[in-house]
Amino acid sequence: MTDRDIQLRINGASRRDRVPARLTLADYLRERCGLTGTHLGCEHGVCGACTILLDGEAVRACLVFAVQADGAELTTIEGIAAPDGTLSPMQQAFRDHHGLQCGFCTPGFVLSATAFLRENPDPTDSEIREGLSGNLCRCTGYQGIVCAVRAAAATTAESKDLS
Repeated sequence: MTDRDIQLRINGASRRDRVPARLTLADYLRERCGLTGTHLGCEHGVCGACTILLDGEAVRACLVFAVQADGAELTTIEGIAAPDGTLSPMQQAFRDHHGLQCGFCTPGFVLSATAFLRENPDPTDSEIREGLSGNLCRCTGYQGIVCAVRAAAATTAESKDLS
């Protein structure tokens, strides 16, 4: 198996690397880049813990090879906040509305919900539940998570009204 050269942007920073053709994007981010907020749960794309944004779209990093991300813009949980450390509206909403729980699934939920709200900025609770159905939380119910997404949608809509 041969190694391949890749070039991409991760959380706004350019990066070049040489990687094995079959290295998953999740393993690349965790092991080569030190971005351990991309969690590995099932490694089959079922749980959503490894969700990142690839060119703005939510993807399961355990199902993508690093070479497939060549030329892409990636955002991980480490890059979702503002450069000064201010939490994104979604992160703040998860914090304020107890959507964090144990925290293992949280990065995937935050990134999935961020992408979801870009497509559906004013969702119903039912749409939020459907939109996040690909992410699993093993700790408790999803009420805090749904409340957090609803609050982030309201905050985002409010900030657009003010501009």
